[in-house]
Amino acid sequence: MVNAVGHIVDRTPSGELLSRAQSRAALVPDCMVEARRIANTVISGWHGRRRRGIGENFWQFRPYSDGESLSRIDWRRSARDDHTYVRDREWEAAHTIWLWADLSPSMMYKSRFGAVSKESRALVLMLALAEILARSGERIGCPGVMEPVSARNAAERLATALIHSNLSSGLPETGMIRGWSDLVLIGDFLDPAPAIMERLGPLGRRGLRGHVVEVADPAEETFPYAGRTEFTDPETGEKLTAGRAEILADDYRRAYLARRDSLGQGLRHMGWTFIPHRTDHLASEALVAVHMHLSGMPGRATHGGQL
Repeated sequence: MVNAVGHIVDRTPSGELLSRAQSRAALVPDCMVEARRIANTVISGWHGRRRRGIGENFWQFRPYSDGESLSRIDWRRSARDDHTYVRDREWEAAHTIWLWADLSPSMMYKSRFGAVSKESRALVLMLALAEILARSGERIGCPGVMEPVSARNAAERLATALIHSNLSSGLPETGMIRGWSDLVLIGDFLDPAPAIMERLGPLGRRGLRGHVVEVADPAEETFPYAGRTEFTDPETGEKLTAGRAEILADDYRRAYLARRDSLGQGLRHMGWTFIPHRTDHLASEALVAVHMHLSGMPGRATHGGQL
């Protein structure tokens, strides 16, 4: 069977699983090299996400509150006006960040307009984030693949775990995630928005901070097809033959963008971030956007689409 991008697909369960495992094993090492290159370009000199807490570095001045220790008062700053101020310090404890990428068959799609497949871009973003966060001393985990670790080689360990994992489709199981963690989800999210929100809603109510990166091939967004065209669903194998594909273009684009808008609004409503990203754009654009949100600087996250 040939899918919409010309890939021959073995639909037998054992054949498909073996083919996917072999493809991933061949892809991950190159993605790790590209991820490290992008991480070095984007994040040189970054020292972690600043937040208030127990540490040695100054964070900010704020008004003194009744009941606080007098030893925390900064008398020099307080002498400048009629208010009493204390010095807050920066929190330096490691935080747990869970990274996940959808590696289902639909992610293998690559049109002639895309620089790489969606799967390759998702892996690069995931591993680049792991590289950046590991350098900052954060704890990195992948649901169902790798328990959180705090190590300089966390990205390499994640890459190795991905090669031998069964990570394939759907949203991840999150029962193992505890406490106030960040969850970064990278995929094409082509399911109906209500179905996705039904799965993600409970995570937000548990206190998880989420960041969703939607990876799209440019052809999926622009629908550049004309004439007689056969489309094959890489997930189910179902086919659709259009005699004049261009007739479908306007309705398709409206439906595609409406799904994206609905998903983005739902995520933002529960306090999560949503970052559309196309594979004909630089991976660094999406990486900067996610990085800024994890850093607590969303106002500077101006790349990668709607935030």
